Amino acid sequence: MNIQEQFIDRRHFLKLGATEAVMLAIASNLCWRTKPVQAAELPTDTLSKPDAALQKLLEGNQRFTRHQPQYPHQSHARMQELAQTQHPFATVLTCADSRVPVELLFDQGIGDIFDIRVAGNIATPETIGSIEYAVALLGTPVVMVLGHERCGAVTAAVNNNVTLPGEIGSFVEAILPAVAKVKGLSGDAVDNAVIANVHYQIEQLKRSPVLTERLRSGDLKIVGGRYDLDTGTVKILI
Repeated sequence: MNIQEQFIDRRHFLKLGATEAVMLAIASNLCWRTKPVQAAELPTDTLSKPDAALQKLLEGNQRFTRHQPQYPHQSHARMQELAQTQHPFATVLTCADSRVPVELLFDQGIGDIFDIRVAGNIATPETIGSIEYAVALLGTPVVMVLGHERCGAVTAAVNNNVTLPGEIGSFVEAILPAVAKVKGLSGDAVDNAVIANVHYQIEQLKRSPVLTERLRSGDLKIVGGRYDLDTGTVKILI
């Protein structure tokens, strides 16, 4: 079909009845004008408070570790409710490791967690910008940086003696300052570095003027956590 066949000739349009013309105009309007997705109005319930939001995360993790999940907010109705808006009560920056599925280990559903995943849970400009978006525009009251046991990215940083292909070495470089802080300490070198890396990445987040403003006002809490692959438990570090 050529361009001339795709569009209604003006003379043909004028021959349409009034009703047909109106219906055609409405259909055209619906096709070409769509409502953009926008953030919801900031929540005003108890989950807008940092401590309550953090408690909700931890309660979900307790259900997960006890094998008593509720699988909340996973219905078709929930999906439709959030089709044009979102108001997550928590933001989690965690590793891209396939064994750390955030919504599952906190027993949450669609629209509950603003989930940012990158190898080594590192605070790059892109991840910081994503967190700023969640906090400033979506009103998320709690941010968790979640490291995990036996993290491959951290292990690579601890054993920084191999040239890695492609851009893999970029996240190792982002973890090395944390590794340096715990080098030579007693205990497991990788686990020490996992915990140090969580602290270090939080330090990077706190350099953001957007986040520090919310921290000062008490509208935001930033915490660190360590996920245990063996037990499924999230332990709060700070």
